[in-house]
Amino acid sequence: MTSETRPVLSARGLAKSFGAVVAASDVTIEVPAGQKLCLIGSNGAGKTTFVNMVTGYLKPDSGAIELDGEAITGLAPRAIARKGICRSFQIPQLCIELTAEENMLVAIAAAEPRGLSFWSDPAAGGRDARARELLDRFGLLAMADRPVSEMPGGMRKLLDIAMALARRPRLLLLDEPTSGVSAEEKFPAMDRVMEAVSGQASTIVFVEHDMDIVRGYADRVIAFYSGRVISDGTPDHVLSDGEVKRYVSGGAA
Repeated sequence: MTSETRPVLSARGLAKSFGAVVAASDVTIEVPAGQKLCLIGSNGAGKTTFVNMVTGYLKPDSGAIELDGEAITGLAPRAIARKGICRSFQIPQLCIELTAEENMLVAIAAAEPRGLSFWSDPAAGGRDARARELLDRFGLLAMADRPVSEMPGGMRKLLDIAMALARRPRLLLLDEPTSGVSAEEKFPAMDRVMEAVSGQASTIVFVEHDMDIVRGYADRVIAFYSGRVISDGTPDHVLSDGEVKRYVSGGAA
């Protein structure tokens, strides 16, 4: 398989159990370059377990994971991030005592080979300019000098995603990017995210419960139920699937 046809992410036969609870059962998913893939399912269906296995926060009981053909199964989260898979979290992972810009500087420094030794001179190597460029891309530049503790929840979500882009990832995983965002702000926020990551992390996997967001932003949808994939295809195909209506969307068309 050539690099042009090889998927960015390949997960084959992933299984994970917690005692008697099966969180993943023979999950096989391949994600080609440039795709915007959405994972849907009720709480406990297996979406976050899959994301955690791909990003190294959980080690699968069996199965294999590859990034651009390179085995990454069982590597630690930092090692996987260095190889090009980065993520945001449902609850933003931020230092609330620091400003938005200082959080970005930490993320940029952590992405460099010498890590957090930058702090004595944050402007060296263009880090300060890079931090402000990322903040501007997400519409957060006006908040650069504000402590995170003073930022609204939606802006914290955007900052968390901006920090994930500091490594210039090949694959970006977003865990419920619109959760905690008001109904009137969810589409503008998602527009901002997709515009900001376009061209830099064009391969995106995101977990989402809002079916309007799923329809509006996904090229492909995978539905999980009880640790297994029950449907995989275009948004229209998956959201009209009988099992998906029964177990995921509650009968919504």
